Amino acid sequence: MNFMNKLERKFSKYAVSNLTMYLIFGYVVGYILSRFSPGILPYLILDPYQVLHGQVWRLVTWILIPPSTQSILFYVIMMLFYYQLGMSLERTWGTFRYNVYILGGILYTALGAVVTWAIMSAVMGNAAYVGVYVGASVSTYYICMSIFLAFAVCYPNMQVLLYFIIPIKMKWLAYVYAALMALDFIQNAWPGRIMLFMSLLNFLIFFLSTRDLRRYSPKEVHRKQVYRQAVRQPRPGGVTKHKCAICGRTEQDDPTLEFRFCSKCEGNYEYCQEHLFTHQHIKR
Repeated sequence: MNFMNKLERKFSKYAVSNLTMYLIFGYVVGYILSRFSPGILPYLILDPYQVLHGQVWRLVTWILIPPSTQSILFYVIMMLFYYQLGMSLERTWGTFRYNVYILGGILYTALGAVVTWAIMSAVMGNAAYVGVYVGASVSTYYICMSIFLAFAVCYPNMQVLLYFIIPIKMKWLAYVYAALMALDFIQNAWPGRIMLFMSLLNFLIFFLSTRDLRRYSPKEVHRKQVYRQAVRQPRPGGVTKHKCAICGRTEQDDPTLEFRFCSKCEGNYEYCQEHLFTHQHIKR
């Protein structure tokens, strides 16, 4: 947590707001290409062999390949669903931590593809063929799944309508998907197991390192929004009313920020909305 806080203080200004929107836009581009120019897709997949031979754009372009190419109605519904989940997580964690989570998932997936290709090439030979096989198996499906699982952990009791009819809580859906992924892991050969594990490594690392992360509910989010609207404007003369003990931001840096004192810290320590539930408690 201290390491993450230090990273956030240093690099938060580089975080990309509305990252989910850019992911969805990339999926739309990939979906259009898959429908109208499918021949270009083999040049976009993450083929480690071709990357090592100069086609470095594949390190990025594989993200354009959508997790599903079913009917356009199903595709639109799923993208809207994941957009809502992603934006909610960004508001819950803060832009920087959400960026770390998503980009970490992308990085670990790419690393898993390279490791799988290297091992398979050493065992089977024919590195070029193995590269195509591994590249075709790399997908953003599990990155989307990591967004879903993270949302289910933060909002376990939120209800959604399964097939627009059956009300079900997020935690039960998460249990079902976790069981399916466990079964998939067992049934897969070792290359598939490596890819599945690496694609979800961001979820495992993030929540193992933030076990004290408070779970949010819709009521809590609403209460925060009301409080944000009630925060007074900065005091005149450059004197600020609030200051975060982690990042040092005040209401002058961002009038939409909310600040709270932590009841578990010994002393008068105030934190912004992004660090209130993720900081390490100060004990004297």
